[in-house]
Amino acid sequence: MKLSGFGLYRYDLPFTEPLDSKSATLRNRQGLLLRLTGDDGSEGWGEAAPLPGFSRETLDEAASQLRELGTSLVGREISLDWMDPDAKPGRAPDLAGLAPSARFGVELAIWNLLSAASGNTILCRPVETVWLNGLLSGSAKEVLAEARRMTDAGYCAVKLKVGQRTVKEDSGLIHAVSGILGDGVSLRLDANRAWNFDEAREFARSTADLSYEYIEEPLADAALLPRFVSETGAPVALDESLVDMAPEDLSNHGYARAVVLKPTLLGGISYTLRIAEQARRFGIPAVISSAYESGMGTLGLISLAATTGEAPAGLDTYRRLAGDVFDPPLNLSLPCIDVRATLDTPRKVDLDSLDLIAKF
Repeated sequence: MKLSGFGLYRYDLPFTEPLDSKSATLRNRQGLLLRLTGDDGSEGWGEAAPLPGFSRETLDEAASQLRELGTSLVGREISLDWMDPDAKPGRAPDLAGLAPSARFGVELAIWNLLSAASGNTILCRPVETVWLNGLLSGSAKEVLAEARRMTDAGYCAVKLKVGQRTVKEDSGLIHAVSGILGDGVSLRLDANRAWNFDEAREFARSTADLSYEYIEEPLADAALLPRFVSETGAPVALDESLVDMAPEDLSNHGYARAVVLKPTLLGGISYTLRIAEQARRFGIPAVISSAYESGMGTLGLISLAATTGEAPAGLDTYRRLAGDVFDPPLNLSLPCIDVRATLDTPRKVDLDSLDLIAKF
């Protein structure tokens, strides 16, 4: 099958409430949708949505790269080799120079196009059910109310952001949340590198009596993570650190209790699968997680979560979007996802809500 068409669209979706990122307060999620068309009429969509404060590239930079790539793709024979980082020169377009979000968008579109052409909506789907990691957010009162709701709804894991309050306030809230969750729900914490070493050590000491699954990236200086784990015994997960790390480098991070994989930030499906495979070799669970993508990117993440294992996936950010590019939108209101039913449900992209910015 040859690629006969390439389209690039821009979306702008409101959040249900403002999102505080590292660099700004976001009221809308902006991103790009990429449409590939085969000469047999098949279509494959992908999403490239840099997250301000976390992605190194801007939306305009990602769009520029994808426009340039589009001119070189049309007319070429398309195959899974396009997603193989070890493919021989000439057999596949060079995607290595793309920004992470742009590469995720291209690879997801390729994956979906080949799936559509084969009549199989997913290329690999070994797990039938994906459990979701519920996201606790808002004021302390709202966090506690959500913890009760998610416990009653049957969630097996929830995540709470820490580091935006004082260490004492975070510790008190986590104790209260733990009391609600009990032993049946795993608690995950995410500090987004908010603390210096002394603050993180104080937090570890104040929560030493609690059992939580892990805390993501507690230190502003990630080089101190091995020392932090050695001194405190706190369970730590890697997230931002993975952006500057080759998959093989995981051998130097055996202290990690999990790796949190966000393809939009890491650089695509193929690279994410490589990291997940390396983590599996070292006995480290891989947790697929979102970066506030629309339903298009979220469907791809569901596929990846079904492929990489059974750890609850961090996809609850989807509920923070007040709209979607899909009609109907995804239904992620339950603690687990029926993979086949979710990915095989017919959905249309709402083209009227998108701005066409390139077409070849």
